[in-house]
Amino acid sequence: MKKNILQAVALAAIVGALPFGAMAQNAAIVNGKAVPKARMDVLAQQLAAAGRPVTPEMQGQLREEIIAREIFMQEAQKQGLDATDDYKNQLELARQAILIRQLFDNYRKTNPVTDADVQAEYDKFVAANAGKEFKARHILVETEDQANKILADLKKGAKFEDIAKKQSKDPGSGANGGDLDWAAPASFVPEFSEAMIKLKKGETTAVPVKSQFGYHIIRVDDIRQAQLPKLEEVKPQVTQQLQQQRLQKYQEDLRAKAKVE
Repeated sequence: MKKNILQAVALAAIVGALPFGAMAQNAAIVNGKAVPKARMDVLAQQLAAAGRPVTPEMQGQLREEIIAREIFMQEAQKQGLDATDDYKNQLELARQAILIRQLFDNYRKTNPVTDADVQAEYDKFVAANAGKEFKARHILVETEDQANKILADLKKGAKFEDIAKKQSKDPGSGANGGDLDWAAPASFVPEFSEAMIKLKKGETTAVPVKSQFGYHIIRVDDIRQAQLPKLEEVKPQVTQQLQQQRLQKYQEDLRAKAKVE
C-alpha cells in the first residue's frame, strides 16, 4: 500500500512539473515522443474534405489513429526505411503535391469569382443560346444514293422512325428513331443547322444534307423558344467553371514565365 502511494505521489509530481500548455497541445506521448494534437485536427480536415465530417464522438477514434501512425512510423524509422531512396522520392512528391495544392487554394482565395463575374458569364450564355430550339430527328447514311433512296421511301409512306432504327449510322439517335431531342441550332454542325432552321414544324428536308459525318435526312417535329435555366439554378456551376478557367490561366502563365532548359 505504501509503495502504491509513493508511486502516485511521484507521478503527480512529474505531471505537475510539465507545462500545462504542452500537455494541452499533445494528443499523446508515444515511447517518449510527443504526438501533437494538431495532427488530429489535420486528419479531421482531410476526412471532412473527403465528405466524411468528423463528429465529437469520433475524437477518440482520431486519437487512436494518430497514435497508431506514430507507432508504425517509429518502427519504420528504427528499421532505417526513412533512409531509402524510394522513401525520399515519395516524400518529395508528397511535399510537392501539398505545396501545389496550397498554392492553388491561395490563388482561389485571393482571386475570388464575384457575383458580377457570374452575371457576366451567364449573360454571355443567354446571348449565345437565346432564340429557338428544335426537336428534330435525322437519319444518317454514308452515301447520297442511300439518302435519296430513303427520301423516295418516305414519300411512298415509309415511317421515318422505322428507317432510322434500321439504317441510320448514328447509333445514339438511330436506336431512338432518329430523335435528337430539344436542341439549339448551335448544337449541330453548320450544314445541319442551316438546313434544319429552314424547316417548319412537321417538315422533312427535300434533299440530303451533306456534312463531315455523311448524308442527313432531317425532320423537325416541333419548335419552341429556348428554355434557359435561371441564374440561381446554374450559379454554382458557373462559379466553378470560372474558377477552373482562371486557375488554368494562372498555371499556363506560370509555365510560360518559367525558364526551362
